Amino acid sequence: MSTSIKSPVIVALDFPSTQSALTLVDQLEPSQCRLKVGKELFALGGPELVKTLQQREFDVFVDLKYHDIPTTVAKACRALSDMGVWMLNVHSLGGPKMIAAAREAIEQSGHPTLLIAVTILTSFDEEQLAAIGLQGSIASNVKRLAQLAKGAGAHGVVCSALEAEMLRQSCGLDFRLVTPGIRLNSHAVDDQHRIMTPEKAILAGSHYLVIGRPITQAKEPLSVLNEINHRLSSLKNAL
Repeated sequence: MSTSIKSPVIVALDFPSTQSALTLVDQLEPSQCRLKVGKELFALGGPELVKTLQQREFDVFVDLKYHDIPTTVAKACRALSDMGVWMLNVHSLGGPKMIAAAREAIEQSGHPTLLIAVTILTSFDEEQLAAIGLQGSIASNVKRLAQLAKGAGAHGVVCSALEAEMLRQSCGLDFRLVTPGIRLNSHAVDDQHRIMTPEKAILAGSHYLVIGRPITQAKEPLSVLNEINHRLSSLKNAL
C-alpha cells in the first residue's frame, strides 16, 4: 500500500464488467487516486480483480459493507486484510461486537488495513429512515452510529460530507471520514440525496472523497481527476 498518495480521491469503479472497469483504470494514475471496488464488481471479478488492481500499484478500498454475526464478519475481514487491501468496511448496524471482531481479525492479519463502518447510506432521506423504524434525524443517527463504531475499534466511518463537521467534533480529528455523494457543480445528483462538492467536503472535514460518475463517465477521466486534485491542492495552500 502506498504512503505517498496526496490525493483524497477514491474513484468508485461502478461498472457492469471487469473489462470496462479496467479500461477506465488504464486511464488513471495510482499516484493520483485510490480505487473502490463495490459489490457488483467484486461479484464479477472477485479477489483476482483486486489483485490485478494492486499489481497496477493502486490502493484498493473493498466496499462490501459486511453485516453478519461477528465470527463470519471477522473471517471475511481477515481474508481481505490478508490480501493487503487498503480499506474495507462493515455496517455499523451490525453492532459493537461485530465491529470489534472485525478489528481484531485485521490486527491479527498484520496488514495496516483500515476498518471503516457505514453509518446511514447517502441515498437515504428522512422518509426512508422513518420507513425502517429508526427514530430521530439522519444526523442524530449518524452521530450515534459513528460513536458506536469508534468505541468498538473502527478507524472511521462512511458518512455524508454534510455530517463531516459534526463528526469531526464528536469523534476527533484522527477518526477517518469517508464521504460518497461527491458531485461537481455541473453534475447531476443521480440517486444521492446528501451531496457536496469536493472543496466543501474537505472544508467540512472529510478525509477521503468517493467520486464515481463525474470521473468515470467523463470523456477524459484523468483530466477531470487532475482538475479535482488541483482544486483541492489550491484549497489546501490557501488555508
